Amino acid sequence: MKQAPRTAASARGLRIALLRSLFNQAVSDGLVEGAREAFREMGGSPRDVAVFDVPGAFELPLAARAAALSGRFDAVVALGAVIQGDTDHYEHVAREAAAGIAAVARETGVPVAFGVLTVREARQAQERAKPGPGNKGGEAARAAVMLVRVLREIEGGRTRASERDTGSRRTTSARRRP
Repeated sequence: MKQAPRTAASARGLRIALLRSLFNQAVSDGLVEGAREAFREMGGSPRDVAVFDVPGAFELPLAARAAALSGRFDAVVALGAVIQGDTDHYEHVAREAAAGIAAVARETGVPVAFGVLTVREARQAQERAKPGPGNKGGEAARAAVMLVRVLREIEGGRTRASERDTGSRRTTSARRRP
């Protein structure tokens, strides 16, 4: 199985929202645990992780937008599984979940990681959600933390926490509230 690069980025001091799709919940639960474990391994505190349940993968983009715009989180990780069935419903849900999650990241400027498995068989999803280095929830959490750090470096070290502490807010369209 292919694996994403491991990152040495620090999660210390970051707050993340994990969004769990309740459809295919056993798989989503494994992805959440993988994300929690990766966050801990990167130095993040378990108390800085909030988990929110949504009905399914199709609903993840709206929840991701709400979490990103709340100002409470440095990153959002969307987790779930879309497993192909006998109809083309799978294609529509997978496409809209992926496009919606990507749009939220672009529109808000908040890192939103795509941890939604799109697979042909349940066995493939279960394999990618089991504990260990191949857990895709862990990969998504590492990607989110790494992107927070990269964006802060690009922006000159600004942190959301310092913006909250000083009361300053960005006025660019990327961070505007609805």
